Amino acid sequence: MAKRMPCEIRSVTLTNDSGKAVPGVQATCTDCGHTTESFGESDASVRRCLALMREQCPEGNDFFYVDADE
Repeated sequence: MAKRMPCEIRSVTLTNDSGKAVPGVQATCTDCGHTTESFGESDASVRRCLALMREQCPEGNDFFYVDADE
């Protein structure tokens, strides 16, 4: 079973492809500090950030990333 790794989730303003500022979320790994971002502020956006974290881990870890506040 994969180790659970908490990530700090925060609301941010991102720029879309049209150059427009839109709301988004950012996840930061509490282990290495790597960040991922997604457009929107829904639970689905948070889940996407956490899934991207697993795919993009710069250290190659196979953690199960979770919201540190949950």
